[in-house]
Amino acid sequence: MENTPKKQIAILGSTGSIGTQALEVIAANGSLFDVYALTANNNVDLLIDQARKYNPEMVAIGNENYYNQLKEALSDLPIKVFAGNDSIAQVAEMHPIDIVLTAMVGYSGLKPTMNAIKAGKKIALANKETLVVAGELICDLAAQFNSAIIPVDSEHSAIFQCLAGEGNNPVEKLILTASGGPFRTKSLHELELVTSAQALKHPNWEMGAKITVDSASLINKGFEIIEAKWLFGVSPDQIQVVIHPQSIIHSMVQFDDGSIKAQLGMPDMKLPIQYAFTYPDRIKSNFPRFDFDLCSQFTFEKPDLERFRNLGLAYYAMEQGGNMPCILNAANEVLVAEFLKDKIGFLQMSDIIEDVFAKAIFVAKPSYEDYVITDSLVRILTKELIK
Repeated sequence: MENTPKKQIAILGSTGSIGTQALEVIAANGSLFDVYALTANNNVDLLIDQARKYNPEMVAIGNENYYNQLKEALSDLPIKVFAGNDSIAQVAEMHPIDIVLTAMVGYSGLKPTMNAIKAGKKIALANKETLVVAGELICDLAAQFNSAIIPVDSEHSAIFQCLAGEGNNPVEKLILTASGGPFRTKSLHELELVTSAQALKHPNWEMGAKITVDSASLINKGFEIIEAKWLFGVSPDQIQVVIHPQSIIHSMVQFDDGSIKAQLGMPDMKLPIQYAFTYPDRIKSNFPRFDFDLCSQFTFEKPDLERFRNLGLAYYAMEQGGNMPCILNAANEVLVAEFLKDKIGFLQMSDIIEDVFAKAIFVAKPSYEDYVITDSLVRILTKELIK
């Protein structure tokens, strides 16, 4: 790969957990990659620091209130500065870009990902909500514009790696592993009393606040089963979730002959990020190696859908199809924000999602405009149900 031109990479959401780790991967492989564009939503100070260090062609800040601060801080550098969500979506389609890493959190990643696909970019997908909200639309666009989508989530990267070289060999089921989060052993009564501070203490992974809470409630795993359905073209009954507290087996694929392939590694997101950047090649890394001498056993458990109802609600949304996963995502984004402020309890999130399912308008075959309307109306409905 050393003799090929450097890949120009745009990182949408460069100040988040995935974005900052992606920049570490790029910095360690300067002969292979260049940073072409960086975007953030609100963290203007870190975006300024990143821009000064990596000197991209352009930066964009979603919150337009920070435009002047960003522009002034970079005025001595030849970096183009933009602001607003529309600008972020436009950055994703810039001609020189080879790879777009979509690391924005939540629904906000949908429009930029669509623009990047329409521009024929290779997508390193870390924004699972894009496929949760509009999986069919995204997959149709990727096929239409011949845009490759390489998953960055550790579970989907694991499945992607297990399928490499298998051609058309039929898959019996996908097995997504989950750590179980910080509340895996807590009773229902204990879950009623947990706080946002406790939810943010994930046992194995370092992630942003929203994704960490999603992992604690297992809705993150629910989003991943919906994402897997679209990424790998399987039916809901072909996706199994298994609790694996050690987080070393990142996911597995069972084939029609009964054979199971698994991808193992330390819980370090830099590995799937680098693999998405270099696929189909693998390159040398200095990432931590797993030591079998230090881990005497792997354990597996069945997820408890009574204590962690969000996982069951995600299966329901996937089976209903249409805009139901979009409804789930919009409600959850509002609820997690309120839980992080300690305005609602941990178990209340599932209660309110069930209410939203009953009261939101279902659309069986949604267009992009339907998704936009659904997202907006469900956020309003969810806030009303919280009061």
